[in-house]
Amino acid sequence: MTTVGILGGGQLARMMVLAGAPLGLRFVVFDPAADACAGPLAPLQVGAFDDMDALARFAVGVDVVTFDFENVPAASARWLAERRPVFPNPDALAVAQDRLSEKALFQSLDIPLPPFADIRSRDELAAKAAEFGMPCILKTRRLGYDGKGQFRIRDEADIDAAWQALGAQVEKTGLILEGFVAFDRELSVVAVRGRDGEFRAWPLTGNWHVEGVLSASLAPAAVAPAQQDAAIGYARRVAERLDYVGVFALELFCRGEELLANEMAPRVHNSGHWTGDGAETSQFENHLRAVLGLPLGATHALGHACMLNWIGRMPDAAAVLAEPAGHWHDYGKQPREGRKVGHANLRADDAQALAAALERVGVALDRQAQVDPVVHALRR
Repeated sequence: MTTVGILGGGQLARMMVLAGAPLGLRFVVFDPAADACAGPLAPLQVGAFDDMDALARFAVGVDVVTFDFENVPAASARWLAERRPVFPNPDALAVAQDRLSEKALFQSLDIPLPPFADIRSRDELAAKAAEFGMPCILKTRRLGYDGKGQFRIRDEADIDAAWQALGAQVEKTGLILEGFVAFDRELSVVAVRGRDGEFRAWPLTGNWHVEGVLSASLAPAAVAPAQQDAAIGYARRVAERLDYVGVFALELFCRGEELLANEMAPRVHNSGHWTGDGAETSQFENHLRAVLGLPLGATHALGHACMLNWIGRMPDAAAVLAEPAGHWHDYGKQPREGRKVGHANLRADDAQALAAALERVGVALDRQAQVDPVVHALRR
């Protein structure tokens, strides 16, 4: 029986374990937290991601290694790759961990993106902000996620405040300035590439965020066929250049007919959670198929699906479970402000039926503000 090692023990690892059980897989999860939410479902080894002795013990008990967390040190991933197969490969992980390297990759592949610049001083920040125009966004090159590690510069008066907030990170994580995109909507491509180079993508997904955290995802997104083809083509270029194996997400800004790359995530992705109940093969199962060298499953949508993200605390499940195709996913986490604690998937054969289900759930849970933009998109 094959044992898969997962670096990171959060909800993504938890859902991988659930998807892998029907495939007859065993798992070992490695995480610094003793209460990691994947722990109740698989053996949990507690240790720091840069503790080589702990990683050595972890490697002995697994056949292949993957990630649920992209900020595992690339050096640790390379060390493990000398002992066990590691997917995605450590070089791909390293590129995705550094926003500057990531943007340079997109640029080299002729993927459109907003202007960006490496920032090393307050004077450079002021000069590039003037060049890009304001607003613009100063970000740490590493370790930021869900809106963390960034400062929006709205006008010249914000430059000193931005430098005061993030300037100390120049030597630690590096800084990057990105031009602001007045986008119409945010989209993502969730795709998978196998060990043999086979590439598949799920339908383009529309996403809504609140304070930098994903609130809802809708698939398939209503886009022109040319946009769908372009987005999937960009994802394929990235996967092939990086010799990527596994699932990843490419996040995009849509501005009119134009698509601009924002960032990639080298792992199964929050915006792909709908695939767990709304696609022929979930992102979690296909990720495992990919890293194990198994044939990839079909990625077409089963009608229309929406994922609602639960942040801070879990609402009452009854309203979702009362829907004919309502599915509940509780991560088993303690409630905490800003924490992702679960999600719901709703599915229907047609867009109007899904819109009606979302309206009922929104009213019952007092979440109308969360569902209204999705309902509006479905009823255009």
